[in-house]
Amino acid sequence: MLRVIAIGKKHESWVHDGIERYQKRLKNPFAIEWILLPHSSREGVRARQEESERIAKRVSSDDFVILLDEIGNHLTSPALSNLILERSALVQVTFVIGGAYGVSDALKNRADFVWSLSSLVFPHQLVRLILAEQLYRSQSIADNHPYHHA
Repeated sequence: MLRVIAIGKKHESWVHDGIERYQKRLKNPFAIEWILLPHSSREGVRARQEESERIAKRVSSDDFVILLDEIGNHLTSPALSNLILERSALVQVTFVIGGAYGVSDALKNRADFVWSLSSLVFPHQLVRLILAEQLYRSQSIADNHPYHHA
């Protein structure tokens, strides 16, 4: 099972419905466990530091951490599918979605892979939905299901 640690409030209803659409179709190793951590009451650097420390407490030293960040590496959907299959066979794969101020350098350095969904910036709620869809797409690729048209 994949773990997603995200800063922010619970899924808004429209996000919840979209995530549920994909999540109910996911099976191991692509199934998702969500850990939603509240925003910091601070701002800027202090918020980033506090939120990053809370995230780090939820990450095991053995986890393969994929940090979602706008300044990261781009992946094709087949490459993401392969990455998940390869790593999840060995260790816990944990996706991290930081807060509005990003994550600390320490957490970025802890990440095994920094992934950018796009050069565009998206609201965190939408990132969660996109991630759920991409995980379903990854599963479909692994299963040779026609959902993904290569």
